[in-house]
Formats: sequence, structure tokens, C-alpha cells
Amino acid sequence: MNRSPDSLSPMLDFKVRISRPDIAPWIAGNTGIPGFTSRDSGRPGPHVAVLSLVHGNEIAGPIVLDRLLRAGLRPATGKLSFGFVNLDAFGQFDPRRPTASRFLDEDLNRVWDKAILDGPRHSRELDRAREIRPFIDTVDVLMDLHSMLWPSEPLILSGVPEKGKALARGIGTPSLVVADSGHVNGRRLIDYPRFSSAETPCAGCLVEAGQHWEETTVDTMLDSVAGLLRHLGLAGADSPLPPPPPAGVPRMATVTTAVTAMTSGFAFVQTYRGGDVIPRRNTLIAMDGGTEIRTPHDDCLLVMPALRPSRGHTAVRLARFEPG
Repeated sequence: MNRSPDSLSPMLDFKVRISRPDIAPWIAGNTGIPGFTSRDSGRPGPHVAVLSLVHGNEIAGPIVLDRLLRAGLRPATGKLSFGFVNLDAFGQFDPRRPTASRFLDEDLNRVWDKAILDGPRHSRELDRAREIRPFIDTVDVLMDLHSMLWPSEPLILSGVPEKGKALARGIGTPSLVVADSGHVNGRRLIDYPRFSSAETPCAGCLVEAGQHWEETTVDTMLDSVAGLLRHLGLAGADSPLPPPPPAGVPRMATVTTAVTAMTSGFAFVQTYRGGDVIPRRNTLIAMDGGTEIRTPHDDCLLVMPALRPSRGHTAVRLARFEPG
């Protein structure tokens, strides 16, 4: 059984400042897939899906979806779906051990490769991915809501395709958009060919809204969902969405290097925060055993540094800001 990288640091005292929501009214759903509810406007438009709980301990996302479902949010055009993905892991969430329920067998956001989905092996997360896959194959626009263990500026991960970048810029919140190709240890949901292939018009993005268990993260997610629905024309005049926040200065960055921890001794030379910018090329930022990790270019953006990464997992992504 694989282990969550978060669960490897039980000695760290992470505070849970939000409460686990009661999503019992939404477990049955209305799509034939547990945890998935769709609301159709009856008017032409895209099928937009907002998903939470791809990781079972990221409870800000289900708080947001629960609020919007209870408020009766319906799309003005097209169809809007809400998904609670890893229900089994969420069922084991314990605020006394909040890092332990990221997943049960394996990371559900690393299995979205057709060869894996069509392959012979099984796990609870992989079986759940197969269960929801037919639904995912009907989605035109996907927003995957996530939060972060370590301190970081909120951002949107767009993937590499231009359609993903355009979607992320249109959402507007968070204002930092990072284009990246994912992780060496598996494909994310936004990397699934329906959203990543240039041969389809469908697009997806992943919102990293802030630290896991903070109310500000919930607020950022609400603003992101509202931005998505306004951008796509699904937000009606009477929708229970928050008003647009003050416009931020949009910034676009592209990952140039994804650093994977190759040893169990990976350590940063200081406590970095996601969003930190290292001014000079060739600055030492970490040691991976005896290997130096240095910035590959000036003004290097640190994307989501994992301050205690497990061997084989992404430690940090290094990105370059795009002009303009």
C-alpha cells in the first residue's frame, strides 16, 4: 500500500480551523454516481463540473460545494455538476490527525492515465476513478478544487494546453496562473486526455486555494467558482455567488523544472513559501542527499514547495514568469 506523503509527518502540529461539513444530503446524488449532483438549466451551454475531495483531507472544497448546493445554485445556461470524489478517504478524516486521510491506497490525482484506468490492477482510489470516468467523459469544463499543506500563495494550475491557460486567466481568482505538466509519479485529472489533448475543445484547471484548513481558503475557492461561472455565462443575476473580488494583477508563469526528491534526505536550505521568487540564477535552494538543487534562471518562482517531501514525490516546481 502506498502512503500519503502528508502522513509521513505526524509530529507536525497542523491546526484545523474549519469544520468538516455534513455532505450526507449529497451522497446519493442524482447522476447514478454517488457524490455527484447535476443541475440543468434546460438551455444550451457547456457542461461544467466543479469537483472537491479528490484528496480526502482537503475539506475546504466540500464546504464550498455544500454551501452552494444548499443555497440552490443553478446554472443560467448549460449544466452545472458538483462532485465529492474520494468519499471513502473523507469518511476517515479526523481533525486530530488531519494529514492521515489524503487517500487510502494511492493518490487519486495520479491515476488519470488511460493505460492505468484500462489496466488490470485495483485500489480503492483507482476503482473510484473508474466509477466516475464515464461522468468525466461528459464534462466540457472542469474545475478541480484543492488546498495545500504548506504555506503558499493561492494559484491556478492550468496544465500545458493553451485552452487550459485561457480558462484559468478567465476565472481571474487566484490571479497567479501556473502552466505545468504535472508529476512524474502519475497523471492528474486535469491531465486526462479529454482536457489535455489538443484534439478536444474541453478544458480543465486545478485551483490551489491556500492552506488546507483555513477559512481564507474557503473564501478563495468560493471566489474561484464564482469567477468560473461568470466567465462561462452560467452565473444568473440571482445566483447565490459572492460578488467579484477586487481585480488582481494577472500573472502567468510556466514551470521550467519539476524537482522530484530522489532521496529521503531532501531538505531546503531555508523555510520557503510557495510564491517566493529567487532573484538570481544558480542560487542554492535545497540539497537532495549530496545533490545541490539550484535555480535554473533569474526571478525563479517557487511553486508549492513541499518542505518535507517523500522520496519519489515532487519537492518543488521552478517557474519562469511570462512577459506581460
